Amino acid sequence: MNLLTRDVPPRSAWALEQAGIHPLLARLYAARGVQSKNELDDALNLLLPPASMLGTTEAAKLLADAMAQNKRLCIVADYDCDGATACAVAVRGLRMLGAQNVSYLVPDRVVDGYGLTPPIAQRVHAQGADVLITVDNGIASVAGVQAAQALGLQVLVTDHHLPGSELPSAEVIVNPNQPGCSFASKSVAGVGVMFYVLLALRAELRQRGVFDASNQPRLDALLPLVALGTVADVVKLDANNRRLVAQGLRRVRAGALPPGMSALMRAAGRETAKASTFDFGFALGPRINAAGRLADMTLGIECLLTDDTGRADELAKQLDAINRERRVIEGDMREMAMDMAESLFDEGDEPPPAICVFDPDFHEGVVGIVASRIKDKLHRPTFVFAASSAPGKEHELKGSGRSIAGFHLRDALDLVAKRAPGVLLRFGGHAMAAGCTVAEEHLDVFEETLNQVAMEWLDAATLQRRLETDGPLPAEYRRVDLVDMLHHEVWGQGFAPPVFCEEIEIVSQRLVGEKHLSLKMKHQGQPVDGIWFGRTEPLPARVKLAYRLDADEWQGQKRVRFLVEGAEV
Repeated sequence: MNLLTRDVPPRSAWALEQAGIHPLLARLYAARGVQSKNELDDALNLLLPPASMLGTTEAAKLLADAMAQNKRLCIVADYDCDGATACAVAVRGLRMLGAQNVSYLVPDRVVDGYGLTPPIAQRVHAQGADVLITVDNGIASVAGVQAAQALGLQVLVTDHHLPGSELPSAEVIVNPNQPGCSFASKSVAGVGVMFYVLLALRAELRQRGVFDASNQPRLDALLPLVALGTVADVVKLDANNRRLVAQGLRRVRAGALPPGMSALMRAAGRETAKASTFDFGFALGPRINAAGRLADMTLGIECLLTDDTGRADELAKQLDAINRERRVIEGDMREMAMDMAESLFDEGDEPPPAICVFDPDFHEGVVGIVASRIKDKLHRPTFVFAASSAPGKEHELKGSGRSIAGFHLRDALDLVAKRAPGVLLRFGGHAMAAGCTVAEEHLDVFEETLNQVAMEWLDAATLQRRLETDGPLPAEYRRVDLVDMLHHEVWGQGFAPPVFCEEIEIVSQRLVGEKHLSLKMKHQGQPVDGIWFGRTEPLPARVKLAYRLDADEWQGQKRVRFLVEGAEV
């Protein structure tokens, strides 16, 4: 692994320090492109204006008209955490703004697949809805939107995924990535798009005299859900997304969060008063996602919608149990998939430019997680396929892909579709994560074509595993209070959490739990403990390590420890 140190523009670091930012934070922020303290201001009035997102004004009018006529609104969600939080934000927000008839429907990962399909449109119609609103999906649902409109439904698409060559014929589309949209934050999550639609709707209702500034509903109560979905969907934390997350975290820490989020924090053994983006990404997100992977995302959405503390606890416990089951399935599958991936090349050789694995016993609910694990280990774009368990679709394989920096996965699938017509039955996604469906007999063609694209697009520099770090940690900053300070900040995709890097002396090392390396080290001559999760190979006596700061408690005392991320050996 190549450990790189981020450049710290001295003028930016100095300006931040002069503005009262802690010297360590000033250095970290400057390295991430922050030039002034104003950029760190997370005030709500600095959020990008709703009207700047194409379609929000029209969406607000459509919804306000529908509410005035007491029409029935149905949200069609997605089965991941972004989709679940977006659905909860839509249902809660529309009811807060006065909608009397709001229901939701979430597709089944196995039976329905992704997005608004004609059968889902029929189910929405059968429920008696007048207006269909998609959240976190719909931009690629050309046939589904058409079917819904043929049944007399009005369709509002809210999504953030990249559009295909043809846009659906919905009454209104709100998506920052659609052609002609000048909204400055292209990375906003599905839940963020829906939040913006609600802000626009509230403004429209003010104009119509339904509310005024003194009695309008406080939509900021929805920000904990917006923050959770944004972090869990691993979208880039640009300035606007950081503000949404910071505002949500502030409310969570103050105890102003939905009972379901509070119950999930308890189930995960986390404290709301100390909540961080890590809790959203690694504790709450996986528990909600588990419902969509192995059961029914209705469980996750109901957990986020209920205002009954007892019911919230009950649902959170169910989600926690499903997540434990997911971990067992994932562990077995990951081992098998990793063996298959490593069998694609001889020991000592480089892996192929792209990895593609399939086994009939793989569970389609966890292919994405397993693809992510293989990608992390082999540093190659990776697809893992499972056989569809949908009735009549047994010949189809559902694949989930994860990519490395410099290889845009959705664009790669688009090129595969053009070079091998008919091989991809469906596909969609982002730069770093995408999904597709292929007929089993075409899997070899898919693998071969994807590898050709990867061979053309990836060069030696991109294929070299690199980890950007923040350089050495001054010894005076190896303190518990500074660990807490760092954990309190908003880190995530595109605004990476601090990783320090320097040569460290290894005093002793041993395996714990058969798969983690426990370390006694000397950092700048002083003792410190560390752990490298998932590492079993021993380290040399002196080694350049990349590590994150953490604190653990021992006999009532909190101590700093290093969480090792990588080594240059």
